[in-house]
Amino acid sequence: MNKYLLFILLTAILTGCKTHTEKMEKELVTFIDALEEQVIPIEKAFNLASFNASVSGSPADYKKAGELHIELSGIYSDNTRFAVLKRIKESGKVKDPLLIRQMELLYNTFLSNQLEEEMLEEMIRAQTELEEKFSTYRAVVNDAHYTDNELENVLKYSTDNAELEKIWLASKQIGDTVAGNVIKLVKMRNEAARGLGFENFHDMSLRLTDQDPAEIEQLFDELDNLTRDAFTDLKDQVDSVLSSRYGVAKEELMPWHYQNRFFQEAPALYDVNLDHYYETKNVADLAQNYYAGIGLDVSSILARSDLYEKENKYQHAYCTNIDRSGDVRIIANIKNNASWMNTILHELGHGVYDLYVDATLPYFLRTYAHSFTTEAIAMFFGRLASNPYWILENADISEEETEKISADVRNSMRLEQLVFSRWSQVMFRFEKSMYGNPDQDLNQLWWDLVTKYQLLKKPEGRDNADWASKIHIASYPCYYHNYLLGELLASQLTAFIETNILTTADNRKISFSGNPDIGSYLEQHIFNLGASHPWKEMIRLATGEELTAKYYAEDFLNTE
Repeated sequence: MNKYLLFILLTAILTGCKTHTEKMEKELVTFIDALEEQVIPIEKAFNLASFNASVSGSPADYKKAGELHIELSGIYSDNTRFAVLKRIKESGKVKDPLLIRQMELLYNTFLSNQLEEEMLEEMIRAQTELEEKFSTYRAVVNDAHYTDNELENVLKYSTDNAELEKIWLASKQIGDTVAGNVIKLVKMRNEAARGLGFENFHDMSLRLTDQDPAEIEQLFDELDNLTRDAFTDLKDQVDSVLSSRYGVAKEELMPWHYQNRFFQEAPALYDVNLDHYYETKNVADLAQNYYAGIGLDVSSILARSDLYEKENKYQHAYCTNIDRSGDVRIIANIKNNASWMNTILHELGHGVYDLYVDATLPYFLRTYAHSFTTEAIAMFFGRLASNPYWILENADISEEETEKISADVRNSMRLEQLVFSRWSQVMFRFEKSMYGNPDQDLNQLWWDLVTKYQLLKKPEGRDNADWASKIHIASYPCYYHNYLLGELLASQLTAFIETNILTTADNRKISFSGNPDIGSYLEQHIFNLGASHPWKEMIRLATGEELTAKYYAEDFLNTE
């Protein structure tokens, strides 16, 4: 074949490929445009209805949110649409990076919704009903009704063993109330996942959010090995302190002695009470002023939020992005204490991630890279509530007081992370096993894991659905491991900022206050990117390396 004919042939082939690529990309753009037109108003209405339901606790509001959820899911369950998207994806002809990213995210969303309409609606209704029960439920002790805040306060401050036991048992009451419904929902989720070709719902949940279940389990095994001995030593110290506090032998300590409902937060082991520094402050104002100091304006978020307790209101906290166009809100139940200082900083961390996504990105990319990356930002900021140098600069304590408490606070933060890490092991492994076999004795499974990873003693003869009293198992399934991944990334980001932005030699006296360069770095290298890159790539771009546990280990496993 002469050179001229070869040139003509290659030109024809390349032109044909280019034409095919242009055709597929044009078809995908048309597909996405039509989808946006339908999704955006319904998603906004659903987010607003969910927010309103969380505030009011009204059955009518929950019903409306559930109906909108069904309507939204119905769009993604359209198998004709999915077939078009699948054909475009499998053509391999889409080359534009932003189009590829939208296509991948939408494909996973559509795939997870390829269920029979009746099954999909039943699952949504079941979850909405459970969320309503958790939102409106109040534990009862001696005919008195307790909010979650009130339960936690008694567990944290009371030294009356009988009262502690009653309150702890009351905090578990909802477990037996909802357990049957949760198991039913777990089986529905599994049936749906298997129908889509996955082993079970846990397997599907990780894979469709770009996580390899084997890699996540390997990471948790690594963290188990890293934290086990340090936690065992600290747990023995905790038991010595609590034994003295409550006047019982160490071997007689029970779950209600550990100062919160699940032993997911550290008991007061060290001689420092951070609540003291916040009790006369307005923690929402402190948070707003801090964020402003690093160049991130959260005033619009707080103005739209519902921050304080109300009857029948959702008792926890979360951040919601209503429209991906600037309407970001928080649900909270603020008290002026250290826990809520952490929480409001944490939720505003989610908020600034949502608020500062590049507004020019396509709608489906105007969100975080992964759920654990927004958790990492939230944790990065939430940790500041326990940083004595942050308290010095933001809550007006003296330098002398700061130095006095710094060692105890450092040790307390280390204990907090070890306690949380072991608790996360329980949650991850319980859900993995529960979805693997929901017919097993889940009550026993829960306590086997609590005993192994948290070293807590099961109350004699107890056979109740204590696992079901944790709202995440019903309403935020197969998600909890992302909190621990978030802690790893929070430490990695902290190390990067200290080294590359603050360039300080003494990283234990950093408060991350009043420096707009911090906000600018986060905005430009994380927030602005939205979901335009897969999470692994985003982390490499932002920190120069893969996600690693080494900075978390340096922060919290070293004793020096």
